[in-house]
Amino acid sequence: MVVSEATCDLSRVVIKNATNVHWNLSTPVLYEHAVRREEGKLLQGGTFAVRSGARTGRSPDDKFVVKTPSISELVWWGQHNKPMTPDTYQKVQAKIVEYLADKDVYVQDCVVSQDPAYRRTVRVVCEQAYHSLFARTMFIPSTRLPEDQKPALTILHAPYLALDPEETGVNSDACVALNVTEGVILIAGSAYAGEMKKAVFTAMNYYLPLEGVLSLHSAANVDPKTGNTAVFFGLSGTGKTTLSTDPERLLIGDDELAWTEDGIFNIEGGCYAKVIRLSKEAEPDIFETTHLFGTILENVIFDEDSRDVNLDDDSLTENTRGSYPLDSLAHVYEGEVAPHPTHVILLTADAFGVLPPMARLTTEQTLYHFLTGYTAKLAGTELGITQPKTTFSSCYGAPFMALNPTVYAELLDKRLYKTAAKTWLINTGWTGGPYGTGKRIAIQETRKMVRAILNDAFEDSAFRKDPVFGFEVPVDCPGVESKLLTPRETWPDAMAYDDAVNDLARKFRANFDQFRPLVKPEVANAGP
Repeated sequence: MVVSEATCDLSRVVIKNATNVHWNLSTPVLYEHAVRREEGKLLQGGTFAVRSGARTGRSPDDKFVVKTPSISELVWWGQHNKPMTPDTYQKVQAKIVEYLADKDVYVQDCVVSQDPAYRRTVRVVCEQAYHSLFARTMFIPSTRLPEDQKPALTILHAPYLALDPEETGVNSDACVALNVTEGVILIAGSAYAGEMKKAVFTAMNYYLPLEGVLSLHSAANVDPKTGNTAVFFGLSGTGKTTLSTDPERLLIGDDELAWTEDGIFNIEGGCYAKVIRLSKEAEPDIFETTHLFGTILENVIFDEDSRDVNLDDDSLTENTRGSYPLDSLAHVYEGEVAPHPTHVILLTADAFGVLPPMARLTTEQTLYHFLTGYTAKLAGTELGITQPKTTFSSCYGAPFMALNPTVYAELLDKRLYKTAAKTWLINTGWTGGPYGTGKRIAIQETRKMVRAILNDAFEDSAFRKDPVFGFEVPVDCPGVESKLLTPRETWPDAMAYDDAVNDLARKFRANFDQFRPLVKPEVANAGP
């Protein structure tokens, strides 16, 4: 629907002199608008290719949370939640409102959370049709709210507004500001669409735990025959989407979930998968979406004449992305709330190549590794990351955790106790040496391990205790060469392996010092 009016009242903000307000346009109509406005190109199969400009990943240094009295004692302030004063917030909001004046404005009314009991309304106000399409794809499309009803969250999106840091008080020409008190998200200076979805996720990571719900940076799927559910924790690039999108199982969600007393539900309505070097053989379901109408391909390279996409070309960025509706996949869970998980899998991409490709964890070890969140940030995921970088990211998603990580860990402990879910650590990183020397574990091998776990193939298997990390590693896994399960045997220099694993263990211990006073001794002592 198009509304022409001099002043557009969007419940939480007024856009003056809006030329046209395009309200809740459907996917085909948004395609037409985006093509006509030259926001991107149509490719073979009907996908829509866009470029996000200089920022091809998230900008964590430009993300802020507005510090108001009501939340000051709750938020996990620091590197990932930098405080913004209400005065600075007002300046940035005023700049965005002024910038959107006299322009066509696109509005999408959506909701998040598949479980109706925890559903929240989200209104996305933006200047580009393709960002409106992204919101419609990643969130859950809804009807226009009544005039007297304010959305729970409002996103004001001005990707091509360059802020003046001296004038507004922000760090650069870009800014992502969350005001969880008012329910407003400001995004300026970055066209990278992932900022929208992750900002909403951060807000949900504030609201849901305060209601006793564990929000998770994870994926989940379910066996259609047995109803057994599996949850996969992990940062971007560790394999959440790839491993959870399994033709033998039904996908619940690939990135943002919540675990209640009743079960697991997806917060989103779409997927946002890395597509660099995606192959039909290794990831058939996701590959298919790169040739379907309704998919947005962000920062991929394609031939201008044939409009054939080249998913292997990383000349623009490693962080090429595909945004597609969940229902465009062939194997999707159709219920609102899935059963409690029987298996919980923690994913890491170990750039040092010293962790085994799989290990069984106790509950205490699970909480230790959950709080530690060890992995390697992969190239392109954030601004400035050009090769794998070792990181400790609490809850396997520290940039999106609004509360102290121990809040999420305590909720996870309760859920594991109630469900008796089995927990595992899967390393999708390197073997035979560190990055640059060893090689990355083949996804086909990881799939064999994950399927063995989900099929309970280790009930009567022999395990060895890792001498440094203490977790249990299976001696054998169906279809997997036994040598791969023992990293030391894959290195050409065993002594070099010993040095590397001990060095990583020291880093683990140093990182966990921040949590030792906050957790039970059994958890504090569950690491290397």
